[in-house]
Amino acid sequence: MTSTPAFDPDGPEPTRQVPSRQGPTRQGKVMRVSVLTIAVALLATTLAPGTASSAPAPTAWPTTSTTVSLAAQTAAKTTPEPMLTWGDCPEAVAAPGLECATIDVPLDYAEPDGRTIEVAVSRLASTNPQERRGVLLTNTGGPGGEGLSYPAGLRDVLKLPQALLDQYDVIGMDPRGVGHSTPVTCGLSPLDQPTNIPMYARGAADVRAEATRVAAVAEKCGASATADLLPHITTANTARDMDRIRVALGEEKVSYFGISYGTYLGSVYTSLFPEHSDRFLLDSATGPGGWDASFSRLFGQGVEDRFPDFARFAAARPEYGLGETPRQVRAKYFELAARLDKTPSPDGYTGAAFRFATFAALYYDSSLPGLAETWQALDRGEPVPVPGSVTAPAPGEEATPGEQAAPSAEATGIPADNYVASQLHVICNDSDWPEKLWRYQVNVAVDRVRYPMFGAAGANVTPCAYWPSEPVEPQVKITDEGPSNVLILQNLRDQATPLAGAQDLRDAFGDRARMVTADQGGHLSYLRLGNDCADDIATEFLLTGVLPADDVACGAP
Repeated sequence: MTSTPAFDPDGPEPTRQVPSRQGPTRQGKVMRVSVLTIAVALLATTLAPGTASSAPAPTAWPTTSTTVSLAAQTAAKTTPEPMLTWGDCPEAVAAPGLECATIDVPLDYAEPDGRTIEVAVSRLASTNPQERRGVLLTNTGGPGGEGLSYPAGLRDVLKLPQALLDQYDVIGMDPRGVGHSTPVTCGLSPLDQPTNIPMYARGAADVRAEATRVAAVAEKCGASATADLLPHITTANTARDMDRIRVALGEEKVSYFGISYGTYLGSVYTSLFPEHSDRFLLDSATGPGGWDASFSRLFGQGVEDRFPDFARFAAARPEYGLGETPRQVRAKYFELAARLDKTPSPDGYTGAAFRFATFAALYYDSSLPGLAETWQALDRGEPVPVPGSVTAPAPGEEATPGEQAAPSAEATGIPADNYVASQLHVICNDSDWPEKLWRYQVNVAVDRVRYPMFGAAGANVTPCAYWPSEPVEPQVKITDEGPSNVLILQNLRDQATPLAGAQDLRDAFGDRARMVTADQGGHLSYLRLGNDCADDIATEFLLTGVLPADDVACGAP
């Protein structure tokens, strides 16, 4: 480890730049990237960085079906009546039975008669009208995850029970700013912002150096072709968009299934619109503040929670040579990190990249063998295995369509940096991040001690410290006011959305919610890991609306 220089209270401070007002431009193809960005590929899931493709989204798709329109409640009496005209989906997301449409929504809900943007919506309609009771809105996390194909993925990959497919029209969407909705861009290359997870800082100097990089990222977002949209890409506005979709669908209430960041979106919706909320299933919760600075610091605790699963795995397999006990495997982590901090591997792994790759591979149990091979190669000074061999998920663990980065630039009309750009917009707009560099330097020093494996990453500075606009409204507060209609599903050992955040969300909802914990590791739970206890409770809740009398602790699958 390097020594920690004195803190720098007079270091570079954020400058707020006024977003420019320009039209959208096309972005080029994705470049080849460094080993750090290769490690990013390990995060093919809901909190994972990714890239999309270029060109504006289509304003509409050929229609083959009927128009749903109704005179119902809207944000203001003068707001145009929302409409959905169902038709074919974009080729990249098309699936049997899946229909798509777009809906116009206000860019700024404080000016409902002003400028509008488009939100792309999909529907997998129930084929059993006698059993249908309503709609199930969905979100794939991110933020920034596309969701048009998600209803088909729930049916075809996760095998959503037929009773639920009969009972609900399953609704997907690309949230505002994302994918086939009116997309945002920051004009970033993959090297500008290779990951949404902060990089590990060895000391105050690393924080200062990272501040220079992320300040440039924020500056690009403030000067981008879509900078006039920037302040309004928020979770609260996405929740309002969801309510416009509810009105257009002709539904008095909606049910909801959201994963990862989508748990925060669902929490915000049911807080803003409790009277229109039916059954809300939240899988792997961020916490009541969404992805704010406190949540980012939880990554340190999450790795401490999850790493013992890998340590037991590696210790039980002496062929890797990483240690004969979990304690020895943990010691090997610090040994390799320190070695790579001093001298990067021939193929470019630094200590920061090694820590990040370890964090990324902890998403799925099926990635643990590849992670062990990566450690083994680094320990021996050999080339690291290609990411594909690390990330192949087991059945039920794979990211379903819509949970990954967008398709390639050649397949869609979406800016190449849309995933990371839209993610930055939401994360930085949703809450007020610290702006003093010394705060991050202090937090890094504290969390390096509290959570020595990864705490100095989660506490590091991000582009949000230099974001070109302040939040346009106070953060939505999650409280116990509203119906008892929220079920939180949470793995005990999840490094991406740690248990502590889910517990905070459970506390915020009070008697509105119940929480089901599952004695298993990794990110995401429902229908993925074969835990019948957790899966059955969640399915029964969506079918009947009945919450358990108390919180439930499910054992291992």
